[in-house]
Amino acid sequence: MQYNFDQEINRLNTNSVKWDETENIFGEKDLIPLFVADMDFRVPEPVIEAIKKRAEHGVFGYTARDDSYYEAIVGWMKRRHHWEIEKEWIIHVPGVVPALGMIVNTFTKPGDKIIIQPPVYHPFANVVEKNDRVIVPNPLKFEDGRYVMDLEDLENKIDSDVKMIIISSPHNPVGRVWTKEELMQLGEICLKHNVLVVSDEIHFDLLLKGNQHTPFASISEEFANHSIICTAPSKTFNLAGLQTSNIIIPNNNFREQFTNTLESLLIGMTSTFGLVATESAYLYGDEWLEQLLDYLGHNLDFVTDYIQKNIPELKVIQTEGTYLVWIDCRKLGFDRKTLEQFMLKEAKVALNQGYIFGESGDGFVRMNIACRRSILEEGLTRIEKAVKNIRGVNSK
Repeated sequence: MQYNFDQEINRLNTNSVKWDETENIFGEKDLIPLFVADMDFRVPEPVIEAIKKRAEHGVFGYTARDDSYYEAIVGWMKRRHHWEIEKEWIIHVPGVVPALGMIVNTFTKPGDKIIIQPPVYHPFANVVEKNDRVIVPNPLKFEDGRYVMDLEDLENKIDSDVKMIIISSPHNPVGRVWTKEELMQLGEICLKHNVLVVSDEIHFDLLLKGNQHTPFASISEEFANHSIICTAPSKTFNLAGLQTSNIIIPNNNFREQFTNTLESLLIGMTSTFGLVATESAYLYGDEWLEQLLDYLGHNLDFVTDYIQKNIPELKVIQTEGTYLVWIDCRKLGFDRKTLEQFMLKEAKVALNQGYIFGESGDGFVRMNIACRRSILEEGLTRIEKAVKNIRGVNSK
Protein backbone atom coordinates (compact mmCIF):
# COMPACT_ATOMS: atom_id res chain seq x y z
CA MET A 1 0.00 0.00 0.00
CA GLN A 2 1.26 3.47 -0.87
CA TYR A 3 0.87 5.99 1.96
CA ASN A 4 0.53 9.71 1.32
CA PHE A 5 2.36 11.66 4.00
CA ASP A 6 1.57 14.90 2.19
CA GLN A 7 -2.14 14.37 2.84
CA GLU A 8 -3.66 17.36 4.61
CA ILE A 9 -5.23 16.26 7.89
CA ASN A 10 -6.93 18.90 10.01
CA ARG A 11 -6.04 18.20 13.63
CA LEU A 12 -7.82 21.22 15.04
CA ASN A 13 -10.69 20.52 17.44
CA THR A 14 -9.37 17.03 18.21
CA ASN A 15 -7.91 17.97 21.62
CA SER A 16 -4.46 17.91 20.03
CA VAL A 17 -1.77 19.35 22.29
CA LYS A 18 0.23 20.29 19.21
CA TRP A 19 -2.57 22.11 17.39
CA ASP A 20 -5.33 23.00 19.87
CA GLU A 21 -3.14 23.98 22.83
CA THR A 22 -0.36 25.91 21.07
CA GLU A 23 -1.75 29.35 21.93
CA ASN A 24 -2.32 28.36 25.57
CA ILE A 25 1.20 26.96 25.87
CA PHE A 26 3.08 29.80 24.15
CA GLY A 27 0.74 32.77 24.63
CA GLU A 28 0.79 33.75 20.96
CA LYS A 29 -1.76 33.40 18.16
CA ASP A 30 -1.27 32.02 14.63
CA LEU A 31 1.86 30.01 15.34
CA ILE A 32 3.14 27.17 13.15
CA PRO A 33 3.47 24.29 15.68
CA LEU A 34 6.75 22.44 15.24
CA PHE A 35 7.36 21.49 18.85
CA VAL A 36 5.82 18.53 20.75
CA ALA A 37 7.01 15.13 19.52
CA ASP A 38 4.06 13.60 17.78
CA MET A 39 3.40 13.27 14.06
CA ASP A 40 0.73 14.78 11.85
CA PHE A 41 0.40 11.54 9.88
CA ARG A 42 -2.33 8.91 9.93
CA VAL A 43 -1.23 5.64 11.49
CA PRO A 44 -0.82 2.48 9.37
CA GLU A 45 -4.04 1.31 7.75
CA PRO A 46 -3.92 -2.13 9.45
CA VAL A 47 -3.88 -0.34 12.82
CA ILE A 48 -6.92 1.74 11.91
CA GLU A 49 -8.76 -1.35 10.70
CA ALA A 50 -7.91 -3.29 13.86
CA ILE A 51 -9.17 -0.45 16.06
CA LYS A 52 -12.36 -0.12 13.99
CA LYS A 53 -13.03 -3.83 14.29
CA ARG A 54 -12.53 -3.73 18.05
CA ALA A 55 -14.72 -0.61 18.34
CA GLU A 56 -17.55 -2.29 16.48
CA HIS A 57 -17.73 -4.90 19.23
CA GLY A 58 -19.03 -2.12 21.45
CA VAL A 59 -17.86 -3.42 24.83
CA PHE A 60 -14.65 -2.01 26.28
CA GLY A 61 -14.24 -3.66 29.66
CA TYR A 62 -11.07 -4.61 31.48
CA THR A 63 -8.61 -5.95 28.94
CA ALA A 64 -5.95 -8.65 29.40
CA ARG A 65 -2.76 -9.06 27.40
CA ASP A 66 -2.63 -12.46 25.75
CA ASP A 67 0.25 -14.32 24.12
CA SER A 68 -0.34 -12.70 20.72
CA TYR A 69 0.41 -9.25 22.19
CA TYR A 70 3.78 -10.37 23.56
CA GLU A 71 4.62 -12.39 20.47
CA ALA A 72 4.11 -9.32 18.27
CA ILE A 73 6.63 -7.37 20.36
CA VAL A 74 9.11 -10.26 20.43
CA GLY A 75 8.83 -10.62 16.65
CA TRP A 76 9.36 -6.91 16.05
CA MET A 77 12.50 -6.80 18.19
CA LYS A 78 13.98 -9.78 16.37
CA ARG A 79 12.96 -8.62 12.88
CA ARG A 80 13.85 -4.94 13.16
CA HIS A 81 16.64 -4.92 15.77
CA HIS A 82 18.13 -8.45 15.72
CA TRP A 83 17.39 -8.68 19.44
CA GLU A 84 15.95 -11.90 20.77
CA ILE A 85 13.91 -11.25 23.87
CA GLU A 86 11.60 -13.42 25.95
CA LYS A 87 7.99 -12.46 26.47
CA GLU A 88 8.44 -12.75 30.24
CA TRP A 89 10.83 -9.80 30.11
CA ILE A 90 8.11 -7.41 28.90
CA ILE A 91 6.30 -5.27 31.46
CA HIS A 92 3.43 -3.07 30.27
CA VAL A 93 3.25 0.50 31.61
CA PRO A 94 0.99 3.33 30.37
CA GLY A 95 3.85 5.45 29.01
CA VAL A 96 7.65 5.61 29.14
CA VAL A 97 7.80 8.79 31.25
CA PRO A 98 5.59 7.33 34.02
CA ALA A 99 7.75 4.21 33.82
CA LEU A 100 10.89 6.29 34.42
CA GLY A 101 9.37 7.65 37.61
CA MET A 102 8.54 4.14 38.77
CA ILE A 103 12.04 2.93 37.90
CA VAL A 104 13.65 5.76 39.86
CA ASN A 105 11.50 4.99 42.90
CA THR A 106 12.08 1.25 42.65
CA PHE A 107 15.84 1.18 42.28
CA THR A 108 17.02 4.30 44.12
CA LYS A 109 16.17 6.14 47.31
CA PRO A 110 15.88 9.87 48.13
CA GLY A 111 19.30 11.50 48.09
CA ASP A 112 20.81 9.02 45.63
CA LYS A 113 22.54 10.43 42.57
CA ILE A 114 21.38 9.76 39.01
CA ILE A 115 23.41 10.67 35.91
CA ILE A 116 21.85 12.21 32.81
CA GLN A 117 23.53 13.45 29.62
CA PRO A 118 22.36 16.96 28.68
CA PRO A 119 21.20 18.45 26.47
CA VAL A 120 18.61 15.73 26.91
CA TYR A 121 14.85 15.13 27.02
CA HIS A 122 13.77 17.41 29.87
CA PRO A 123 11.52 14.93 31.77
CA PHE A 124 14.72 13.07 32.71
CA ALA A 125 15.70 15.96 34.98
CA ASN A 126 12.14 16.37 36.23
CA VAL A 127 11.76 12.72 37.20
CA VAL A 128 15.01 12.84 39.16
CA GLU A 129 14.42 16.14 40.97
CA LYS A 130 10.72 15.68 41.70
CA ASN A 131 11.50 12.36 43.37
CA ASP A 132 14.14 13.91 45.64
CA ARG A 133 17.11 12.39 43.88
CA VAL A 134 20.21 14.35 42.83
CA ILE A 135 21.06 15.05 39.20
CA VAL A 136 24.65 14.46 38.15
CA PRO A 137 25.10 16.02 34.69
CA ASN A 138 27.44 14.29 32.25
CA PRO A 139 27.09 16.74 29.33
CA LEU A 140 27.62 15.53 25.81
CA LYS A 141 30.61 17.02 24.02
CA PHE A 142 29.99 19.02 20.85
CA GLU A 143 32.96 18.28 18.61
CA ASP A 144 33.28 19.23 14.94
CA GLY A 145 29.53 19.73 14.62
CA ARG A 146 28.66 16.38 16.20
CA TYR A 147 27.76 15.26 19.71
CA VAL A 148 29.66 12.48 21.48
CA MET A 149 29.59 11.08 25.00
CA ASP A 150 32.18 12.39 27.43
CA LEU A 151 33.14 9.04 28.92
CA GLU A 152 36.09 10.40 30.90
CA ASP A 153 33.81 12.90 32.61
CA LEU A 154 31.28 10.13 33.20
CA GLU A 155 33.71 7.94 35.08
CA ASN A 156 35.13 10.88 37.04
CA LYS A 157 31.65 11.79 38.31
CA ILE A 158 30.71 8.35 39.59
CA ASP A 159 31.00 7.94 43.34
CA SER A 160 29.32 5.62 45.85
CA ASP A 161 26.11 7.69 45.78
CA VAL A 162 25.58 7.31 42.02
CA LYS A 163 23.14 4.45 41.52
CA MET A 164 21.74 4.96 38.02
CA ILE A 165 22.26 6.56 34.64
CA ILE A 166 19.36 7.38 32.30
CA ILE A 167 20.39 7.54 28.66
CA SER A 168 18.46 8.56 25.56
CA SER A 169 19.09 6.16 22.68
CA PRO A 170 18.59 7.38 19.98
CA HIS A 171 19.22 10.71 21.60
CA ASN A 172 16.49 13.31 21.98
CA PRO A 173 17.06 16.15 21.09
CA VAL A 174 20.47 15.99 19.34
CA GLY A 175 19.57 13.08 17.06
CA ARG A 176 22.57 10.84 17.66
CA VAL A 177 22.19 7.10 17.11
CA TRP A 178 24.81 5.76 19.45
CA THR A 179 27.16 3.19 17.94
CA LYS A 180 27.62 -0.21 19.50
CA GLU A 181 31.18 0.81 20.42
CA GLU A 182 30.00 3.92 22.26
CA LEU A 183 27.40 1.95 24.19
CA MET A 184 29.95 -0.74 25.04
CA GLN A 185 32.30 1.83 26.53
CA LEU A 186 29.52 3.38 28.58
CA GLY A 187 28.31 -0.05 29.69
CA GLU A 188 31.74 -1.18 30.85
CA ILE A 189 32.10 1.91 33.02
CA CYS A 190 28.65 1.36 34.54
CA LEU A 191 29.32 -2.33 35.19
CA LYS A 192 32.62 -1.48 36.84
CA HIS A 193 30.92 0.93 39.24
CA ASN A 194 27.63 -0.96 39.65
CA VAL A 195 25.54 1.81 38.08
CA LEU A 196 22.19 0.65 36.69
CA VAL A 197 21.68 1.65 33.05
CA VAL A 198 18.15 2.79 32.16
CA SER A 199 17.97 3.22 28.40
CA ASP A 200 15.05 5.18 26.95
CA GLU A 201 14.83 3.70 23.45
CA ILE A 202 11.41 5.08 22.51
CA HIS A 203 12.78 6.45 19.18
CA PHE A 204 14.54 3.19 18.34
CA ASP A 205 12.70 2.55 15.07
CA LEU A 206 13.17 6.06 13.66
CA LEU A 207 16.53 5.66 11.95
CA LEU A 208 17.63 7.95 9.13
CA LYS A 209 20.20 7.57 6.35
CA GLY A 210 21.23 3.99 7.00
CA ASN A 211 21.91 4.28 10.74
CA GLN A 212 21.55 1.16 12.88
CA HIS A 213 20.18 1.17 16.41
CA THR A 214 21.74 -1.15 18.97
CA PRO A 215 19.49 -2.02 21.93
CA PHE A 216 21.74 -1.61 24.96
CA ALA A 217 20.72 -4.95 26.45
CA SER A 218 21.44 -6.81 23.20
CA ILE A 219 25.18 -6.21 23.45
CA SER A 220 25.93 -8.85 26.07
CA GLU A 221 24.30 -10.93 28.79
CA GLU A 222 26.12 -8.83 31.38
CA PHE A 223 24.64 -5.64 29.95
CA ALA A 224 21.19 -7.22 29.73
CA ASN A 225 21.32 -8.17 33.40
CA HIS A 226 22.38 -4.68 34.40
CA SER A 227 19.89 -2.59 32.42
CA ILE A 228 16.26 -1.68 31.89
CA ILE A 229 15.13 -0.86 28.35
CA CYS A 230 12.17 1.46 27.80
CA THR A 231 10.29 1.00 24.53
CA ALA A 232 6.93 1.94 23.06
CA PRO A 233 5.09 2.00 19.74
CA SER A 234 4.09 5.61 20.35
CA LYS A 235 6.83 7.50 18.48
CA THR A 236 7.23 4.91 15.73
CA PHE A 237 3.55 4.69 14.81
CA ASN A 238 2.10 7.95 16.21
CA LEU A 239 0.20 6.20 18.99
CA ALA A 240 1.14 8.43 21.94
CA GLY A 241 -2.51 9.09 22.82
CA LEU A 242 -3.11 5.38 23.46
CA GLN A 243 -0.77 5.36 26.47
CA THR A 244 1.11 2.11 25.87
CA SER A 245 4.75 1.28 26.56
CA ASN A 246 6.72 -1.92 27.05
CA ILE A 247 9.53 -1.93 29.58
CA ILE A 248 11.97 -4.77 28.92
CA ILE A 249 13.79 -6.15 31.97
CA PRO A 250 15.87 -9.31 31.40
CA ASN A 251 17.08 -9.49 35.03
CA ASN A 252 14.61 -11.61 37.02
CA ASN A 253 15.29 -9.84 40.30
CA PHE A 254 14.93 -6.36 38.79
CA ARG A 255 11.75 -7.44 37.02
CA GLU A 256 10.21 -8.71 40.24
CA GLN A 257 11.05 -5.49 42.05
CA PHE A 258 9.56 -3.37 39.27
CA THR A 259 6.44 -5.53 39.09
CA ASN A 260 5.96 -5.04 42.84
CA THR A 261 6.06 -1.28 42.29
CA LEU A 262 3.39 -1.53 39.59
CA GLU A 263 1.22 -3.70 41.80
CA SER A 264 1.55 -1.28 44.71
CA LEU A 265 0.25 1.48 42.44
CA LEU A 266 -2.50 -0.71 40.94
CA ILE A 267 -1.43 0.51 37.52
CA GLY A 268 -0.96 -2.61 35.42
CA MET A 269 -4.15 -2.54 33.34
CA THR A 270 -4.05 -2.14 29.55
CA SER A 271 -5.97 0.25 27.31
CA THR A 272 -8.21 -1.81 25.04
CA PHE A 273 -7.29 0.20 21.97
CA GLY A 274 -3.65 0.52 23.01
CA LEU A 275 -3.34 -3.26 23.03
CA VAL A 276 -5.02 -3.69 19.65
CA ALA A 277 -3.00 -0.87 18.07
CA THR A 278 0.34 -2.09 19.42
CA GLU A 279 -0.19 -5.67 18.28
CA SER A 280 -1.36 -4.73 14.78
CA ALA A 281 1.41 -2.13 14.36
CA TYR A 282 4.15 -4.58 15.27
CA LEU A 283 2.65 -7.29 13.07
CA TYR A 284 1.78 -5.25 9.99
CA GLY A 285 3.51 -1.85 10.28
CA ASP A 286 6.81 -2.51 8.48
CA GLU A 287 5.72 -1.20 5.08
CA TRP A 288 4.26 2.00 6.54
CA LEU A 289 7.43 2.57 8.60
CA GLU A 290 9.72 2.17 5.61
CA GLN A 291 7.70 4.75 3.67
CA LEU A 292 7.65 7.06 6.70
CA LEU A 293 11.43 6.91 7.08
CA ASP A 294 11.84 7.78 3.41
CA TYR A 295 9.55 10.78 3.81
CA LEU A 296 11.28 11.93 6.99
CA GLY A 297 14.65 11.63 5.25
CA HIS A 298 13.46 13.93 2.49
CA ASN A 299 12.03 16.33 5.08
CA LEU A 300 15.41 16.42 6.81
CA ASP A 301 17.15 17.13 3.49
CA PHE A 302 14.63 19.86 2.75
CA VAL A 303 15.17 21.59 6.11
CA THR A 304 18.95 21.26 5.88
CA ASP A 305 19.12 22.62 2.31
CA TYR A 306 16.67 25.45 3.01
CA ILE A 307 18.60 26.67 6.04
CA GLN A 308 21.97 26.40 4.28
CA LYS A 309 20.75 28.43 1.30
CA ASN A 310 18.46 30.95 2.96
CA ILE A 311 19.24 31.27 6.68
CA PRO A 312 23.02 30.90 7.04
CA GLU A 313 22.84 32.27 10.58
CA LEU A 314 21.36 28.88 11.57
CA LYS A 315 22.96 25.45 11.31
CA VAL A 316 21.28 22.04 11.33
CA ILE A 317 23.02 19.44 13.46
CA GLN A 318 22.80 16.35 11.28
CA THR A 319 20.11 14.03 12.57
CA GLU A 320 20.83 10.29 12.57
CA GLY A 321 17.60 9.22 14.26
CA THR A 322 14.25 10.53 15.55
CA TYR A 323 12.12 13.07 13.65
CA LEU A 324 13.50 15.90 15.77
CA VAL A 325 16.05 18.33 14.34
CA TRP A 326 18.50 20.19 16.57
CA ILE A 327 19.32 23.62 15.15
CA ASP A 328 22.18 25.87 16.24
CA CYS A 329 20.98 29.49 16.38
CA ARG A 330 23.93 30.97 18.29
CA LYS A 331 25.12 33.12 15.37
CA LEU A 332 22.01 35.24 15.85
CA GLY A 333 23.68 36.50 19.03
CA PHE A 334 20.56 36.23 21.21
CA ASP A 335 20.35 35.12 24.81
CA ARG A 336 17.91 32.32 25.54
CA LYS A 337 14.87 34.48 26.26
CA THR A 338 15.48 36.79 23.30
CA LEU A 339 15.77 33.78 20.98
CA GLU A 340 12.55 32.35 22.36
CA GLN A 341 10.64 35.59 21.90
CA PHE A 342 12.14 36.09 18.44
CA MET A 343 10.82 32.73 17.23
CA LEU A 344 7.40 33.32 18.79
CA LYS A 345 6.74 36.98 18.10
CA GLU A 346 8.78 37.70 14.98
CA ALA A 347 8.87 34.34 13.18
CA LYS A 348 5.54 33.09 14.59
CA VAL A 349 6.86 29.53 14.90
CA ALA A 350 6.47 27.35 18.00
CA LEU A 351 9.66 25.36 18.65
CA ASN A 352 11.15 23.70 21.71
CA GLN A 353 13.83 26.00 23.05
CA GLY A 354 17.19 24.35 23.67
CA TYR A 355 17.59 25.57 27.24
CA ILE A 356 14.77 23.31 28.48
CA PHE A 357 17.07 20.35 27.72
CA GLY A 358 19.83 21.74 29.95
CA GLU A 359 22.21 24.69 30.01
CA SER A 360 24.26 23.27 27.15
CA GLY A 361 21.16 23.66 24.97
CA ASP A 362 21.29 27.45 25.17
CA GLY A 363 21.18 28.97 21.69
CA PHE A 364 19.64 25.89 20.08
CA VAL A 365 16.08 24.96 19.14
CA ARG A 366 14.39 21.61 18.49
CA MET A 367 12.17 21.32 15.43
CA ASN A 368 9.70 18.50 14.79
CA ILE A 369 9.83 17.57 11.08
CA ALA A 370 7.13 14.86 11.23
CA CYS A 371 4.60 16.92 9.32
CA ARG A 372 3.66 17.78 5.74
CA ARG A 373 6.53 19.37 3.85
CA SER A 374 4.35 22.38 3.12
CA ILE A 375 4.07 23.04 6.87
CA LEU A 376 7.85 22.88 7.19
CA GLU A 377 8.24 25.25 4.27
CA GLU A 378 5.84 27.74 5.83
CA GLY A 379 7.67 27.59 9.15
CA LEU A 380 11.08 28.03 7.54
CA THR A 381 9.83 30.88 5.34
CA ARG A 382 8.62 32.68 8.45
CA ILE A 383 11.97 32.21 10.19
CA GLU A 384 13.83 33.39 7.07
CA LYS A 385 11.70 36.54 6.86
CA ALA A 386 12.23 37.32 10.54
CA VAL A 387 16.00 36.84 10.24
CA LYS A 388 16.10 39.07 7.16
CA ASN A 389 14.43 41.81 9.18
CA ILE A 390 17.13 41.46 11.81
CA ARG A 391 19.82 41.66 9.11
CA GLY A 392 18.24 44.86 7.86
CA VAL A 393 18.28 46.43 11.32
CA ASN A 394 21.87 45.35 11.96
CA SER A 395 23.08 46.77 8.64
CA LYS A 396 21.82 50.27 9.40
